Amino acid sequence: MNHFTVLMEFLRDRQRFLKEVDQGIRIDIKIISLLIASSAFFGIYGGIIGSFSNPLQIISSAIKLPALYLLTLLICLPTLYFYEISSGSKRNFGQYLALLLAATSVISVMLFGFAPITLFFRLSIDDYTFFQLLNIVIFGITGLIGVNVFYQCMQFITEQKAEENTYRTKILKAWLVLYGFVGSQLGWTLRPFFGSPGEPFALFRELESNFYMHVLQLIGKMMGWV
Repeated sequence: MNHFTVLMEFLRDRQRFLKEVDQGIRIDIKIISLLIASSAFFGIYGGIIGSFSNPLQIISSAIKLPALYLLTLLICLPTLYFYEISSGSKRNFGQYLALLLAATSVISVMLFGFAPITLFFRLSIDDYTFFQLLNIVIFGITGLIGVNVFYQCMQFITEQKAEENTYRTKILKAWLVLYGFVGSQLGWTLRPFFGSPGEPFALFRELESNFYMHVLQLIGKMMGWV
């Protein structure tokens, strides 16, 4: 099977895809296909953002960007799964994994869609700070879209089983916030993704500060405050 076909099925006929997941139909195939398709799109975008440094950084970023999203998923999914099980859900881990991979795949598709814009600014502007901020904004936009897709998927699946539960909805929203925090901090831990012009290649950097302080520093540089 063409692995990208499964992703297109989700994008074009989401209700059918979600009903199949809810019924446990072809879960293994969906998981494998979504994993491969999203990794390919993430890898392409990772290679673009790594091109600001050197060829080794391109390869490193093309590998680390898919790893970032997969690790975030693996870290956060057990929390959601065990909460759902404790709340009476009859779905298995694979079904939740398929749902979250589907939402993650949407993020990868959106990043792939932004790739020409990112590449344009990469080739036309030699401003490392601007390029970093541009991509942080793009990652933020695509991340919010992916989170919203997963929220809608969970709401749809829940409606297939019972009436909406306000408490469970609040827990889901809190989990999505947690997912965002884990993803952003994990991205900081796995850096560099962009590399630093003029500096030797480094697979990882020493831990210091945090993602949010770094964003504030970048904004300060852009505005001339620091």
